[in-house]
Amino acid sequence: MGYFHVIAGAEETPAHPLVRTLHLSDIRTALAKGSEDFWAMPSHLLFIGLIYPVIGVCLAVLTSGENALPLLYPLASGFALIGPVAAIGLYEVSRRRELGLDTSWRHAFAVRRSPAIPSIIALAVLLLVLFVAWLETARVIYQWLFGPMAPQSYGHFLNAVFSTSRGWRLIVIGNATGFVFAIAVLSVSVVSFPLMLERDVGAAVAVVTSARVFAANPVVIGLWGLIVALAVAIGSAPFFMGLVIVMPVLGHASWHLYRRAVAPGQV
Repeated sequence: MGYFHVIAGAEETPAHPLVRTLHLSDIRTALAKGSEDFWAMPSHLLFIGLIYPVIGVCLAVLTSGENALPLLYPLASGFALIGPVAAIGLYEVSRRRELGLDTSWRHAFAVRRSPAIPSIIALAVLLLVLFVAWLETARVIYQWLFGPMAPQSYGHFLNAVFSTSRGWRLIVIGNATGFVFAIAVLSVSVVSFPLMLERDVGAAVAVVTSARVFAANPVVIGLWGLIVALAVAIGSAPFFMGLVIVMPVLGHASWHLYRRAVAPGQV
């Protein structure tokens, strides 16, 4: 029964929510409401505590092996793949504020008491697997083009990437491959985590619903994914400092996009 709950939710019969058609104005509204949530109850203190340990772990990985330097860009860009997991607490804050409940940064940790936490963990593990698969794929692509030898220095590495034909092939093939991973993650997670948090529908139903939202709104969801990727890239540029604001705003906005994409009731 526990396994069924994780996969299909608390109900005896899986409940598939009704999916709405989205418009470009829904993205603007979601971002505006996400900004309102952030400035009403700034969640940057939470992210100061969460983002920098993650960055520290990544930097440790980068410096632990001789071939780590080529993974710098895949690691930085890969933050978007696990972003939905990091934003779970922000969904709870937005949910409570939407309901007019008492809200503080401590409520971001209230998700640990959610009945859907096993399903949330299951999907989080899936995203982590995809993140690791992306890093391994990036490593294989680099070694295919440049061989197993590590770059001699940062300058040597950048020169090889931007001034050689192999480097440009790395840029094109690497970004194309990353795009495939991004689409996969976007399709399974664009509304999955807020849906499980609010309705405890189970991981399978959440993933299917997310895929249906993507299929029904490919242009709007694709644009949303592009906005997220660009915002994360811009926020990462000044030593990741911008993520202290970018990530919370995107997290809150994701909740509001979910509310516009998934209607109450079932198909």
